[in-house]
Amino acid sequence: YIKMADHYVPVPGGPNNNNYANVELIVDISKRLPVQAVWAGWGHASENPKLPELLQKHGIAFLGPPSDAMWALGDKVASTIVAQTLQIPTLPWSGSGLVVEWQDEDLQQMKRISVPPETYSKGCVKDVEEGLQAAERIGFPVMIKASEGGGGKGIRKAESAEDFPNLFRQVQSEIPGSPIFVMKLAQHARHLEVQILADQYGNAVSLFGRDCSIQRRHQKIIEEAPATIAMPSVFEFMEQ
Repeated sequence: YIKMADHYVPVPGGPNNNNYANVELIVDISKRLPVQAVWAGWGHASENPKLPELLQKHGIAFLGPPSDAMWALGDKVASTIVAQTLQIPTLPWSGSGLVVEWQDEDLQQMKRISVPPETYSKGCVKDVEEGLQAAERIGFPVMIKASEGGGGKGIRKAESAEDFPNLFRQVQSEIPGSPIFVMKLAQHARHLEVQILADQYGNAVSLFGRDCSIQRRHQKIIEEAPATIAMPSVFEFMEQ
């Protein structure tokens, strides 16, 4: 694929923050070449809202969601508040019931939902004490989760109030500075997801679904598609 390219740019080797996750480097190369659009692939910088934001400032198209939509749906706390606002069922958590006050005219003007910082912070737990109160309210067992965590990091299962403080501190140390929330543990559940492709004009299509239930330490190992575990009607409902 490199031979087939009209132009390629060698980048520094080593960990991905030197290359594929380095937003400044990607934007710098895009400006120098110059390019019309950037597609960031999977992982690395593709989920970093800073990339579409900086590209937009330089008039370069980003093949992916705009930065505010990426943040609102990529962040675990914000996305759950967005889901609740749209009356999508969610598990009990430290931000249960929080919604964004959204006006009808915003809907008519196709404005994107943004989660205000004060609403966001109400969904988070600041310390062990607040976390314990939320856990007692939700009912054990619970998951303690860092909103910026991922890949099996920043997530712990607490079975009781005695376990909670130590596990909370582990989550804090794994993803330093990340907001933390507490959510009911879904036991004997399947992890089913639907892939969506949308454009800037409000058109959206489903690219069908997959079953990501085979995990090790909360990290997906195998993604099975098409998913056969659920009835077609369940997936149709999820796609809608």
